[in-house]
Amino acid sequence: MMEKTLRRTKIVATLGPASSDRETLRRLIQAGVDVVRLNFSHGTAKDHVKTAGLVRDIAVGLNRTVGVLADLQGPKIRIRGFKSSTITLEEGKPFIIDPSVATQDGSLDRVGITYPSLAEDVASGSLLLLDDGKYILEVQKIKGSEVHCTVVTGGILSGGKGVNVLSGGLSAGALTDKDREDMKAVATMQADYLALSFVRNASDIDEAREILAGLGWHGSILAKIERAEALEYVETIISVSDGIMVARGDLGVEIGDAKLPAVQKMLIKRARILNRVVITATQMMDSMISNPIPTRAEVFDVANAVLDGTDGVMLSAETAVGRYPVEAVAAMSNICLEAEKQESVRRSRHRIDTRFSHIDETIAMSAMYAANHTGTAAIGAFTESGSTPLWMSRISSGIPIFALSKNEQTRRKVSLYRGVYPVNFNPDSVCASQQHEAAAAELVRLGAVKPGDFVITTSGDIAGECGGTNSMRICKVEETIR
Repeated sequence: MMEKTLRRTKIVATLGPASSDRETLRRLIQAGVDVVRLNFSHGTAKDHVKTAGLVRDIAVGLNRTVGVLADLQGPKIRIRGFKSSTITLEEGKPFIIDPSVATQDGSLDRVGITYPSLAEDVASGSLLLLDDGKYILEVQKIKGSEVHCTVVTGGILSGGKGVNVLSGGLSAGALTDKDREDMKAVATMQADYLALSFVRNASDIDEAREILAGLGWHGSILAKIERAEALEYVETIISVSDGIMVARGDLGVEIGDAKLPAVQKMLIKRARILNRVVITATQMMDSMISNPIPTRAEVFDVANAVLDGTDGVMLSAETAVGRYPVEAVAAMSNICLEAEKQESVRRSRHRIDTRFSHIDETIAMSAMYAANHTGTAAIGAFTESGSTPLWMSRISSGIPIFALSKNEQTRRKVSLYRGVYPVNFNPDSVCASQQHEAAAAELVRLGAVKPGDFVITTSGDIAGECGGTNSMRICKVEETIR
């Protein structure tokens, strides 16, 4: 039987040394993980393929559906190392970023960088932010490929730290040679989602999709919004993507942390309006890397993302390298459940004045409108591609949506959709005229509804046809359905 309260907001957990063994993975899934994130910035592609297989094997044993998100490293720009392990940047002193300095040859006055074109992208007055903004350098002049700076905010600096430009402006493409190689592993494991890092514009998504299609992968691409310039093109980026990730780390460095809350709300709202999924990420429960309970500020952060309407909330280092990965998932789950009790996340005027362009979309919207204005206990949607439950999930509601599909890839994909729960069900086993009764019976079997409850079911005339949903039925569960 099903738990009484279903959590609508999905939890994405990053895997790493603290969470890649079979027993910890099993406990994470039991604690409520819906999607695992494989971070290609760390580990080997071969290891990630192996981990994806292990996750799916464990999920089958637990009778759960868990999605796999492959997150490409992208052009993360870093300084190189120093002859000594660290140096001290002194405020007011000169410092040079010089691409010709070798990996471990940095000194008190200069250091190498992994991005040789930096001098072409900055000018006098530009501010370089190192190590997530902890250290600030102001560009004074450009001399060949050297960027001559003055230290504005100093401190003890070690090698390998990230470099951003305040307000953005770096021209590095979203895809590196490493990313292109890692895409082969993404196709091999048939990841359900791919997160593309440091997206600049829609063409980055188009390029990635073309490469992946050539490798035989046709999954969903999420654009990570972490560059300031991406905000200029966010509408088209969202439109050509299958969803976005609000990557608050680098984005906060480039636009300033104070602007992040409003930008997060805007991005979530635009993604939902455009029928795309959205994940909110970075430092959501950062203190739980080393502590068994979150701070109250972190509780508010997760809850606010839920209230904003995000599909998923993501744990990064908390589950990848933290001491309490399972506890972090359990705590996040509890916060989501409490936030979802608020009336504001159960009512919606989404697209109430919009003309629908497809029959299946019309059925999906009609079902949700009817469900939200009746005493409906649950919705059962037969789906081949996942489109019908996606459209349904854009409507704020407290009513669970069960995606009934024989397609395993579709079931894994919908595991990220807010308020949608994948169910393995083959519509070929019943004739079209009996699909609604079969869906209601399946919801009873799952414990989602009971005799006397009202349910809404949607289906199509031809089972297994993409975009074929064309009928909706509201019915009262009879005592005879067991």
